[in-house]
Amino acid sequence: MLSTEEFYKQIGSNVAKARKEKGLSQLQLSLALNYSSLSVVSGGESCSSGKHFNLEQLYRISEVLEIELSELVKLDK
Repeated sequence: MLSTEEFYKQIGSNVAKARKEKGLSQLQLSLALNYSSLSVVSGGESCSSGKHFNLEQLYRISEVLEIELSELVKLDK
């Protein structure tokens, strides 16, 4: 069983992978989500300083990246 921190790191990794597969930078994804800086995306992907994505952000990211939300919360086995 993953700790909460490991869970958030896995989600951040999933978002980064999906973003890169779509050819988007962190800034491009941030702007598509209507954020003026990349701090939300970079913080969520790296889980630095206890930052992580919330459900609304993950839902919006899945829409921008045109993937199922479940792909973003998928855990490695």
